[in-house]
Amino acid sequence: MSTNRKKSSSKKQRTHSILVRLKRLYPDATCSLTYSTPVQLLVATILSAQCTDERVNKVTPELFRQFPDAESLGNAPIEELENLVRSTGFYRNKAKNIKAACQKIVKDFDGKVPQKMEELLQLRGVARKTANVVMAHAFGINAGVTVDTHVGRLSQRLGLTKHEDAVRIERDLMKLLPQADWENWSIRLIYHGRAVCKARNPACEECEIADLCPIGQQISPQNANIDVISSAVR
Repeated sequence: MSTNRKKSSSKKQRTHSILVRLKRLYPDATCSLTYSTPVQLLVATILSAQCTDERVNKVTPELFRQFPDAESLGNAPIEELENLVRSTGFYRNKAKNIKAACQKIVKDFDGKVPQKMEELLQLRGVARKTANVVMAHAFGINAGVTVDTHVGRLSQRLGLTKHEDAVRIERDLMKLLPQADWENWSIRLIYHGRAVCKARNPACEECEIADLCPIGQQISPQNANIDVISSAVR
């Protein structure tokens, strides 16, 4: 077996071991956005860009009370949408994207959120991250690996990718993980990123996967900081 094949096989085995532990640590991990329908999940995911799920969940109850489906969201006055989503940040763009996406859903997809990646990507404000979330959690389809800031950061620290671009990170992870576990990986890495492997001052001494992490093996608890960690994965 060539050196490259051995490295690839070893990385796959380590990725599998990491996922096994993450499943044990977060057995009930699920999407933390609050929604009742696919279109509500789509809208909530659009709102979650550069915003916490917690903040989004404070906004969506009233938003969905007034505009519960694609037709009502598509017909909503833009000023009302802006006011309702203002606290999520970038509210003008988000309101425009939501309105336009819902109008297209009504016009081209009979008011139903499409279940194909290429069709979801036609919607304004929808890139692969949003499409992956909707397909996995609304329809149970693993079309790709959701890469948000947590998934990207942790995958880099774990030595599973050298890329910073979300699409390239996703491609690397898709090669390492079985398709059935693509979303299992993302959702649990998000939980771990929030609880332990934070952007600044990650709690390496508390990390249950530190022995499987190149950074966790190198950095002592008192010296673990984002500057050292960032330089180590470049």
